[in-house]
Amino acid sequence: MPTALIVGATRGLGASLATRYAEAGTTVYATSRSTTPPSSPSHPNITWIPGIDIATESAGPLLAAALPAHAVLDTLVISAGYFVSESFEEPKWDAQVQMYTTCAVGPLFVVQALVTAGKLKTALVEGGGEGAKVVLLSSESGSIGLRHQKEGGGNYAHHASKSALNMVGKLLSLDLAGRGITVAIVHPGFMRTDMTKNVGYDQYWDSGGAVTPDEAAASLIPFIDAFTLAMSGQYWAPRGARDIGTVEDVLGSNLPTPLQLPW
Repeated sequence: MPTALIVGATRGLGASLATRYAEAGTTVYATSRSTTPPSSPSHPNITWIPGIDIATESAGPLLAAALPAHAVLDTLVISAGYFVSESFEEPKWDAQVQMYTTCAVGPLFVVQALVTAGKLKTALVEGGGEGAKVVLLSSESGSIGLRHQKEGGGNYAHHASKSALNMVGKLLSLDLAGRGITVAIVHPGFMRTDMTKNVGYDQYWDSGGAVTPDEAAASLIPFIDAFTLAMSGQYWAPRGARDIGTVEDVLGSNLPTPLQLPW
């Protein structure tokens, strides 16, 4: 039975992924920041690991220690995120530190701790084998190439922390290649979640083609399944260009799905 770990599974895409993987027969370990396991999502194949805050230095070691001794992961998805809206007139220091720590610093330390503890499946690359897949949920907002006057500036740390995550993913792909571990960096889609609503993006849900977390999960999981070691360290939009407002201005029209994004 395959095994997956979803870091940040209490709501949004993380919750949808945990549910879909569990329903497909995968053994799922799911994290929450709260010290008590949440009541949802619930499934016999989901085991909660509470008290994991990816924005803390201890998150990786705590997570590695909390996994059962026999657990070796086939898939690791880091879904945790944090978004506070900013403008040039009102940048927010503490919020910026939190966004960078949550979105770019924490994922590196979690992956490093799990690899060091032997919790990610490895393989002999020379023999054609492939190990675990590490999936970093980024955003098209982290693409420097896609930033355009059409959408303007602002939201400095949200966008830049995703760019930083993209670089973390690329560097991890180089460090983990010898172990056969694949690193996928993905923009899962513009979603109808509390996170986007809380920063006022709900006004763009309809015009921007926003999808539910369940819809995003339905397209993301087969993309992860098809992602190979030869693609490791690449940056993709599994749903294509449909929800990226600047994509035709930068890349043109008639683009493929899935779409590899520019850094």
